Amino acid sequence: MKRPRKLVVVASGAAAALAMTLVACGESRSGHPSLIPQPPLTALNSRTRRRLAAASERVDLVAPSFSSESVKITNPLFPVSNLRSGILVGRLDGVPWRAETTLLPRTETISWNGVRVRTLRSQFVAYLGGRIFEVAVDRYAQAIDGSVWYFGEDAYTYDRGRVADTEGTWLAGRNGPPAMIMPAHPRVGDVYRTENIPGLVFEQVTVEKTNGAVTGPTGLVRGAMVGRELHMDEVRLERKVFAPGYGEFFSGGGTTFEATALVVPADSVSAPMPAALKTLYESAVAVLGGGPRRPRIRRGPFDGPPRLIAQLDRAIATLARAQAKRAAQRAAFDVANATLDLELQYRPPTTIDAARLRLWALRVADDARAGDRPDVRGDIVTLGWIRDRLRTGAR
Repeated sequence: MKRPRKLVVVASGAAAALAMTLVACGESRSGHPSLIPQPPLTALNSRTRRRLAAASERVDLVAPSFSSESVKITNPLFPVSNLRSGILVGRLDGVPWRAETTLLPRTETISWNGVRVRTLRSQFVAYLGGRIFEVAVDRYAQAIDGSVWYFGEDAYTYDRGRVADTEGTWLAGRNGPPAMIMPAHPRVGDVYRTENIPGLVFEQVTVEKTNGAVTGPTGLVRGAMVGRELHMDEVRLERKVFAPGYGEFFSGGGTTFEATALVVPADSVSAPMPAALKTLYESAVAVLGGGPRRPRIRRGPFDGPPRLIAQLDRAIATLARAQAKRAAQRAAFDVANATLDLELQYRPPTTIDAARLRLWALRVADDARAGDRPDVRGDIVTLGWIRDRLRTGAR
């Protein structure tokens, strides 16, 4: 899938260095900026084509320049280098949806435009109704000017524990060009394509507001950007909010939306973890392991990001109402998982992921005892993706 190739320069000393500099800096040999060849638009329907921005409005047409520091992504509205782990919550057509995002320990080098660009890899794992639903491994790099570019993703959609499709998978240099995911200094009216391979992946963002304020997990966040996203099918225009220190903060609306509930280190807490949070986790795990069916579980005297507290309270209420042992164990898992989301404020992401591994192992055993093969398959797949977060070494 990945086909890195070395830049071949047949020239002597200074001439070779100059040639490489021109390519790496997005300049042609004449000294003028090099433009990114644009893919044909024939795969887009006529309604979408009519809503595309003019070239004069776009800020993503010049080929970006990358240095050896491309994985130091510090753009405040998309600071991937500093987004160690995060939790998103929402709904998909009214069904509860939740996702974990994790900066993976290994980088990846991708060949594009005659140079090798080192990219960061970020894992996105989404659960629908508590079961694995979608996974993406995204690749990002920051250009010299501070803009952030998207170099592709490996995408998987799951159904009953099996991969249903890999639609949306693409790689820069193999399927098409990389795409700008965030300008260096976005201004109202700027237009850029966050995916730009019509017929495979395509999204266009128009900046509608900058320097706004949003309510974050732990307080007011200033300097937010609001954009409107046009999708390939033109069925909907999706509102997206990006916030400093968080990156993508909110998207969608109505019965389908996703919102950032917690990001570390932005929302990390230096105080000791509340003892009541640990007690709650241990009580829930005891139920999952076959302990008391309807224990007296209460949240206890601690607070946290509102969306995560609401998630935990719903799980506790569901556990309190559970009549059958199987229902109680499923609810207990949700309580334990919700407490780990809150513990992320206090403990390192790797520690939380190790705890998630142990928790999902208990769920495998629970689903196996119930003879639920699709859920067992999904549990095992989930364990594999969590394990990938704990691997080390460059790539």
